[in-house]
Amino acid sequence: MRLKGKTAIVTGSGSGFGEGIAKVFAREGANVVVNDVNEDGGKRVAAEIASENGNASFFAADVTSAEDMTRLVDHATTTYGGLHILVNNAGVAHKRKSMLDVTEDELDRILAVNVKGLYHTANAAIPVMRAGGSGAIVNIASTAAVRPRPGLTWYNASKGAVTTLTKSMAVELAEDGIRVNAVNPVAGETPLLPTFLGEDTPENREAFRQTVPLGRFSTPKDVGDAVLFLASDEASLITGVCMEIDGGRCV
Repeated sequence: MRLKGKTAIVTGSGSGFGEGIAKVFAREGANVVVNDVNEDGGKRVAAEIASENGNASFFAADVTSAEDMTRLVDHATTTYGGLHILVNNAGVAHKRKSMLDVTEDELDRILAVNVKGLYHTANAAIPVMRAGGSGAIVNIASTAAVRPRPGLTWYNASKGAVTTLTKSMAVELAEDGIRVNAVNPVAGETPLLPTFLGEDTPENREAFRQTVPLGRFSTPKDVGDAVLFLASDEASLITGVCMEIDGGRCV
């Protein structure tokens, strides 16, 4: 088991990519803190992990709240005795539309979750990792940061910030033994897919699928397997990398 004895927090893991990551981590022996603002989804994921003899607990907390993130990290350390891995997966998007039609409230929400959320989790988790002498942080960015497409301009910008933050964090935290990497998934079978498509129709799905050389959307397991590698000791010399999980879309 590649993560045996390690404790991981996965934000936004009540569905989608986060759920896939949490389940892959548990399969590989990690103690997983399932975090989400959606209590029903988070409790379901934790229960499903437990039903497969994995170790998981659910903790409801909002990444836009510094106090919530402090309580989340405290839960991890109190329950499992430490914190080794943090996956910043929680994210939101605006519906595909002209950049001039995105409201200020929508923009504030996107930046609060996708960018400022990393600020709050860093402030809560990094001191604990420093005290332990090591750690692995994986940020979930997007192909939108690498190959921006019309209609999602402000979302694209938020994910571009995540990739820049990843590289800067990697350099700054290297002396602490903390690695920081990111993955850039192509659109996947998650609750956010209709938002990216604008309108979830068979025609729109097929049109997007044709832009992916390998011919399919990503899945939570695809992303989970990639994040597993970056979080594991097998990637001990890898930091500052933003890996595309995209079937060749960004080539």
